[in-house]
Amino acid sequence: MCNIISPTSLLLSATGTLAFKNCGLSDEVSTFTAPEMLQGRASSTKPAIERMLVYSLGMTLYWSVDFHLPQNQPVQLSDHLNSLLLSMCEDLAHRRVNLNSILEACESQHKASILPPPTTVIRQLVEEVFHESVSLDIHLQYVPVCKYFSFSAGHYLCVRI
Repeated sequence: MCNIISPTSLLLSATGTLAFKNCGLSDEVSTFTAPEMLQGRASSTKPAIERMLVYSLGMTLYWSVDFHLPQNQPVQLSDHLNSLLLSMCEDLAHRRVNLNSILEACESQHKASILPPPTTVIRQLVEEVFHESVSLDIHLQYVPVCKYFSFSAGHYLCVRI
């Protein structure tokens, strides 16, 4: 089991389903790797693994927000989100926010949001790219060799970032 979440390990389907793939040896994941792993002090206990995953998820989310922004353009996040991401990326494992707190923050934000659900937004993006409607009941199949999801006759959605 690879205890690293990175942009190359996230697989997103056209309907908004998220899956993870194991990181390969060639994947560039050091940026997303918890400091205790890089320093060879990683424990294999469940709480330690959770803290490492929280770190790599936080780094991946920061990377996603910053991706393709011009160097002189600052990232614009709410204070609450910035604080949450910083606490996920804490260098000291014992100071990182726990997974339950992250889930509670996400649930609270989702309940208070006036935006459409993420699955709706993802579906709309896919429809814009492929110029056709995406049904909610389609089942996507992950093909490990080519890292594509296939859906709709002859169409493939590449989800490798």
